[in-house]
Amino acid sequence: MHKRLFVVLLLLAAFGFAGALDELQKNISEFTLSNGLKVIVYEDHMAPVFSAVTYADVGSVNEHVGITGLAHIFEHMAFKGTSVIGATDWEKEKAAIEKEEAAFLAFRAERNKGPLADPGKLKALEADFQAAKEASKALVEGNAFARIVEREGCEGLNASTSFDQTQYYYNFPSNKVELWAYMESERFLDPALREFHTEMEVISEERRMGIESQPTGRLFEEFLGAAYLAHPYSVFVIGHMSDIQNMSRADAMAFYRAHYIPRNLVVAVAGDVYPEKLKPVMEKYFGRLEDRPLPPAVTTVEPPQRGERRVKIKDPSQPFVIMGYHKGAFNDPDDPVFSAITDIMGEGRTSRLYKRLVRDEKLALAAAAFTGLPGNKYPGLFIFYAVPMQGKTNAENEAAILDEIEKLKNEPVTAEELQRVKTRAKADLIRSMQNPTGIAVQLAFYEKVAGGWQKLFTQLERIDKVTADDIMRVAKQYFIESNRTVAEIEHAEEGGAQ
Repeated sequence: MHKRLFVVLLLLAAFGFAGALDELQKNISEFTLSNGLKVIVYEDHMAPVFSAVTYADVGSVNEHVGITGLAHIFEHMAFKGTSVIGATDWEKEKAAIEKEEAAFLAFRAERNKGPLADPGKLKALEADFQAAKEASKALVEGNAFARIVEREGCEGLNASTSFDQTQYYYNFPSNKVELWAYMESERFLDPALREFHTEMEVISEERRMGIESQPTGRLFEEFLGAAYLAHPYSVFVIGHMSDIQNMSRADAMAFYRAHYIPRNLVVAVAGDVYPEKLKPVMEKYFGRLEDRPLPPAVTTVEPPQRGERRVKIKDPSQPFVIMGYHKGAFNDPDDPVFSAITDIMGEGRTSRLYKRLVRDEKLALAAAAFTGLPGNKYPGLFIFYAVPMQGKTNAENEAAILDEIEKLKNEPVTAEELQRVKTRAKADLIRSMQNPTGIAVQLAFYEKVAGGWQKLFTQLERIDKVTADDIMRVAKQYFIESNRTVAEIEHAEEGGAQ
């Protein structure tokens, strides 16, 4: 058993659930640097280690036509080092990068002429671009950033980009706080954006493998495009292939300058650290980041859906059906009700969908429901899905799901189901705090999305207030035909797929 979980269980035994949370909350403090960057600290001196999460309040929702995928691209670039980290001769490399970019822009301009492009000129420009790219790459000390931190004891170096956010993760021995602060701040202070076009090839392949070559990837991309008419949640995080292939280094630098600013970041540190010692270190390194104005907010509002939307993909693969209903954002008063519905309808072997579609009627190999897609910051979707059993159809599974939805609207959930929801919510919170990384992630998320890390400790109160009447009301209000988008894979033999 992890030490942190053991301590949480001891606190539960001693103080009860609410008292245990109060005790844990006492070990959390915060401070703000002179440039506006918020730092949240959770002290845990049981082991000489700490975890750190940098939460950037930027994701694919902050992109627009022509630069889709840029949030994810910059996440990759953040590991490429700086003018110092990873450089063998920065002045020489910088000149090579500029030559590479100029060659790319010339090649792109001719390529984007489409049918009017001169084939001979295009071939020559592509050759020039490839040569410039290789010349630039030859001056790079590859993977220098990762090698430095891992050599100093870092584990779990990683990052992730979603629709709403980008996060960077570390686990370090506690005597490496200053090294971490230098390395993490340096890459946001002075990103080299080296190997940019080489990395675009990597990301293009990532899209091909994860979306274009996967039936469910193609389905979800079509599904989101159908579900959203206006809001940028309509575009997958990885972006459109044509945008990735046309992206310039200048595009990435402009995106970085707009979004990677102190007031758009929050840093959460959890583990064997002391706030009074950490603050001057943070000021020394993160305080170097320039305080610039916040980027424009996403103001596009998805209009109400006025009729059911349907997408069908014919593919020689496993049938699959997904149904989505528009709902509010994480801070919407009804969000805890959707969390309860997730548990009752689609979470685990005790859920209604599993028991009916998988266990009893054997309509599906898998069936579930969940909330939080595409994101939490803006109004999202509540999802139901099923993977039909061999010999069963999408239509049969869809009909069974709709029947269960009607029961949810017209029959109060049982006291046992509602109690199970609230018990699981507590268990989920305990699991999220098993280790310092989990705590840091939660604190950063609540700070930026919920409006304050303190709301992590009141989230259970929101779920505790959910009633059977709330569930019926929400189901009747949201789970209606005009608010529904349905996407399915219909099996078709090779040659018949469309």
